[in-house]
Amino acid sequence: MNILLIGAGGREHALAYAIAASPLLDRLYCAPGNPGTAECGTNVALDIGDHAAVAQFCQANEIGLVAVGPEAPLVAGIVDDLTTHGIKVFGPSRAAARLEGSKGFTKDLCARAGIPTAAYRRFNNAEAALSHVAESGAPLVVKVDGLAQGKGVTVAETTAEAAEAVRQAFAGPSGKARPEVVIEERLLGPELSFFALCDGRHVLPLGTAEDYKRVGEGDTGPNTGGMGAFSPSRLIDPALEAAILGQIVRPTLEALADMGTPYRGVLYAGLMLTAEGPKLIEYNVRFGDPECQVLMMRLKDDIVTLMLGAVDGVLETMSARFRGEPALTVVIAAKGYPGTVEAGGAIHGLAAAAAVEGVVMFQAGTRRQGEQLLASGGRVLNVTASGPTLETARQRAYQAVSLIDLPGSFYRRDIGKWSR
Repeated sequence: MNILLIGAGGREHALAYAIAASPLLDRLYCAPGNPGTAECGTNVALDIGDHAAVAQFCQANEIGLVAVGPEAPLVAGIVDDLTTHGIKVFGPSRAAARLEGSKGFTKDLCARAGIPTAAYRRFNNAEAALSHVAESGAPLVVKVDGLAQGKGVTVAETTAEAAEAVRQAFAGPSGKARPEVVIEERLLGPELSFFALCDGRHVLPLGTAEDYKRVGEGDTGPNTGGMGAFSPSRLIDPALEAAILGQIVRPTLEALADMGTPYRGVLYAGLMLTAEGPKLIEYNVRFGDPECQVLMMRLKDDIVTLMLGAVDGVLETMSARFRGEPALTVVIAAKGYPGTVEAGGAIHGLAAAAAVEGVVMFQAGTRRQGEQLLASGGRVLNVTASGPTLETARQRAYQAVSLIDLPGSFYRRDIGKWSR
């Protein structure tokens, strides 16, 4: 079948890498894609925000499946709009995508369904939120209600930090007011990323990972979209997986189904393993980035078959097997990330880095200018490696990183090393 992959980042390059290996694939299109996805399929200049144009492209090119990588098109309802044209789409509906599109919606759902999560309050004006900060004291977690590309969360150690986060949230970009913030208690414990495929009724666990969101080593500095990850998590065991499924994932899907919004696609639960047990930090309605990179490196079964199983409602008959070797990815970021970045630098050494045993290079913020590969975004490259042990994968990834030349770039040196 012909497949259209929506997105342009490192996650989408990893998905393209996995989809390209499927025996079900005839032709892969990526919209808009990046130079990395162009090595797996054909990039097309398609406005993914114009759902009518996407539907027209699918019909003209006999697309049998659309796989949506990023969250914004899902929250905007691309699944609903393409489905009305009879096009199969891997991803949740607009209503179900509120799990990521609105943190307040998710917190309220958890409260109704008894899903363990942090205590919280929702605020739609700055004054009330600031009063709550002053009364509660720190530490607190301040979250922008809508999508913020992984940068809308502030873990405030002082009331001054929390108050500033509230003021910035309501000011918004370019002075545009945001409608709401969620202020939570701060949970303590190690973090775990848990992935599951869902078909509206059934759940199929799809691996675990640990990611590194802070920009600085030792988990310092502001949150980012992610500076690295490894899989599988060192924290998971059968008892913990059963608790996560029984207390968090399945009750969430049941609550959505009861609302008439069955969830189909991949569900990514960010969890904190507290002294009271696992608690939900947040949901994402797509593969994590860079967690997707390490998951696709380890996935043994065909990703296209699994996606179709979620769309067609037959996950109960399927399994998802992973290779035993761990995988680890290191993000190379442009100078200034996660703030204003310096784009346009030439990237050298990719061929030498990719020649390191066990290494696959996933491109994220890159573009071609003639024969040159240039940095075009904050997170530029995902250097991903597998190996018989996590330490071997780590050594291979950092050996490859050392061979890449991008002036002004930086990366964390403690991915897979620093113990949380």
